Amino acid sequence: MADQQARHLRRIRRLRRSARRWSVLAGTLGGAAVVLAPYHGLGLIDAVWMAAAGGSVALAAWRWLDLQAMLAQPVPPAPDPAIAAQRTRLRVESLVNALPGGRETLRELRRQRQRVLLRDSAVSPGWRRLDKAATALDGLAPRLAGPAEPAVLEAVAAEKALRQTAERVASVERGMGFATGEAATALSQAHAALVAQFEHGVTAYEGLVGAAAAYLAEDGQTISDPSVGRLTEAADLLRGVAAGLAELRSTGQPPPAPAGP
Repeated sequence: MADQQARHLRRIRRLRRSARRWSVLAGTLGGAAVVLAPYHGLGLIDAVWMAAAGGSVALAAWRWLDLQAMLAQPVPPAPDPAIAAQRTRLRVESLVNALPGGRETLRELRRQRQRVLLRDSAVSPGWRRLDKAATALDGLAPRLAGPAEPAVLEAVAAEKALRQTAERVASVERGMGFATGEAATALSQAHAALVAQFEHGVTAYEGLVGAAAAYLAEDGQTISDPSVGRLTEAADLLRGVAAGLAELRSTGQPPPAPAGP
């Protein structure tokens, strides 16, 4: 939704343009009526000219009154620049999401941006592991249904929580250089605990991805593929035909002619 200040100013501009147009039209029609009426007297055409001029004057007056009323209203405050930037970003993302492959492109751009922000962080190695595991799970997720579907939802929530933890660690690291004394020691301990928590979570996430791959492999073995049976039957049929042709050739008899349509 557009901010209130922009909508207010746009409405003022529209009213001012409308008032000017109707003022010009009213002056044109009124002048034409004043000039043409004395030549032939007041006839039907002159009445039409006068009516049009009077209506244009009235509409122009109403537009000017509306403009004055709008100008008398206080202008809404300008939106916060951060909020405006966020709205613009959301509009751009919605447009990109509508394009083919747009969602995947945005996801990859976010990952690249976060990877750059965490490049020198203590969680950078774990972040790369998380990215690799998340990419693998994205490929497995469309085939994980039934009992495995809740696990996929849990994995999505866990990935989001782990990324938030990594960003929190990076924020703590940016402020560690300003702490001194006992505060620096406590901050260092808290930072180490956060890093350990993140690493433990990444390890658990990798274990979930491995379990998902194992489930997919075992689930595939329990499903019989009917195409394999058809291929086996077709191969047996061809072997039988080949054996029959070989037997006819050995006895010197011509092979049977193919049946007509």
